Amino acid sequence: MWSPTPTVAPGPSYPAARKPGFFQRLSIGWKLTKVSLGVLRKEKGLVLLPFVSLLITVGVWAIFFVSLFFVVAPTDPIGSWLFYVGLAVVYFVTFFVSIYFNAAVMGAAMIRLNGGDPTISDGLKVARANIRRIAGWALLTATVGLVLRAIAQRFGFIGRIIAGIAGAAWGIVTYLVVPVLIFEKIGPWAAVKRSGSLLRQTWGEAAGGYLTLGGIFILLALPALLVILLGLVVGGVVGLLVGLAIAVVYWLILGLVGSAAQSILVTALYRYATTGELGFGLPRDLVAPPAGAR
Repeated sequence: MWSPTPTVAPGPSYPAARKPGFFQRLSIGWKLTKVSLGVLRKEKGLVLLPFVSLLITVGVWAIFFVSLFFVVAPTDPIGSWLFYVGLAVVYFVTFFVSIYFNAAVMGAAMIRLNGGDPTISDGLKVARANIRRIAGWALLTATVGLVLRAIAQRFGFIGRIIAGIAGAAWGIVTYLVVPVLIFEKIGPWAAVKRSGSLLRQTWGEAAGGYLTLGGIFILLALPALLVILLGLVVGGVVGLLVGLAIAVVYWLILGLVGSAAQSILVTALYRYATTGELGFGLPRDLVAPPAGAR
């Protein structure tokens, strides 16, 4: 039986001469992107997981807004209180659903990276096995999100700047939290510290992977603009609307594929940071391992 959990053990530090330089780190990031896309080609069904996540999230927000306009009166003190309680609940559910299905993608991706042949069910088993840790992380993330939202609203322009900077920093530090949670079985705060530590070791590889994967999907998104323009030229306003509808559907599908690819990339980066291996048929000695990899 294939296990989704890699062997994680602190290893020796590598001499400075063997540590990859800046451009080599970016190159490793590009290799991790290719590994991630290779996994997605093998496991196309993983795109269904972010799709289900999207459907649930849209449903939850729809219920919230229906309740807001037809059940709760925001001008009433009790209604105002219920509004914020409802918003907090929706924030939590949104983060929980997103993290849960991301964890499922990562679980299946790790099985494939380890040489196994996963199913969607295998990924969901990994998520279910970590549901308490996922819930704890969702609660922490939702709380941080609400605090940043409150800062942005309370302090105007300065608050938005502070919230933006703090949110970006939080996103960077917690980039590897989900794989740490589900593969190392530790709590949310410990996972944040562990994620920050791993990212310090592999900052260049993470940047290379993030930028190259993002660049690929930006390029893939551009042809839809031509469809909109073609619709306008050929059919006027009606053609514009048809072209826009086609573009929106295309972008939605591309976004779901990109979400799955991003989750796989995070998994591949985590695996590289903890084992020094790229996986998916690429030899271990192709790159210099990061410090701390076994």
